[in-house]
Amino acid sequence: MTAWALDLLGYGESDRPVDGAFGVAAQGQCVEEAMTSLRIGRATIVGVDLGAAVALRLAATRPDRMHGMVLISPPAPGRARGDDLAEFGRLAAVHLLEASRGMLGAAAWLGPLLARSVATPEAMPPKLVARYAAPFVGADGVRHLQGLANAVTDSDFDEVDIGRVATPTLVVRGEHDAWCAATDATRLASSLRAAELRTVPMAGRLIPEDAPDALAALLADWVAPAKSPLVKTLVTPPERST
Repeated sequence: MTAWALDLLGYGESDRPVDGAFGVAAQGQCVEEAMTSLRIGRATIVGVDLGAAVALRLAATRPDRMHGMVLISPPAPGRARGDDLAEFGRLAAVHLLEASRGMLGAAAWLGPLLARSVATPEAMPPKLVARYAAPFVGADGVRHLQGLANAVTDSDFDEVDIGRVATPTLVVRGEHDAWCAATDATRLASSLRAAELRTVPMAGRLIPEDAPDALAALLADWVAPAKSPLVKTLVTPPERST
């Protein structure tokens, strides 16, 4: 099994076109284009956080490209802008001046958000916070991060009927996720035609940081029988990183 890890457009070390579109629909198109460039016809798509919304929309609009999908810490059904983005907005308002003038850039508001995204403080040490914030240093980085957050709208799902999505799906929620409520994860899994829900103990929203080994084992167990290429879409908290 071959696995590919993608940063969504504008996140991490990916390109930041001045006139780029960074919403859920546009990101789904970018993932599909990346698959085409990599000569991947169909794949199992693993989306984390906002990446889960991107994967779900891609499954609804281009099911022919999906062998299966794993939605890790997904937003509530029909809500690409989850409560974590609302929290991001509040932190941004409080720390905007500090972030735009300071050398650490967006770390001023990403720090508290990241700390709340894990189950234990040890999973998000200061050095890791700095790594998450590194792409958004200085005033330009802060403005870009704000633009990424503003680009995410619930309207990306206005014409999407997730009840018609038949792609085999695994919904994964951290036991202590502060934003993905157990009821929302259950409702999402129930809304899809072929989905199951798994809970990762002692993990928050950022399961890859809290429980990387448990998550890797879960993915290997669920994806391996399909023997399809694995595409992971990652998104860094703007809050948040297909």
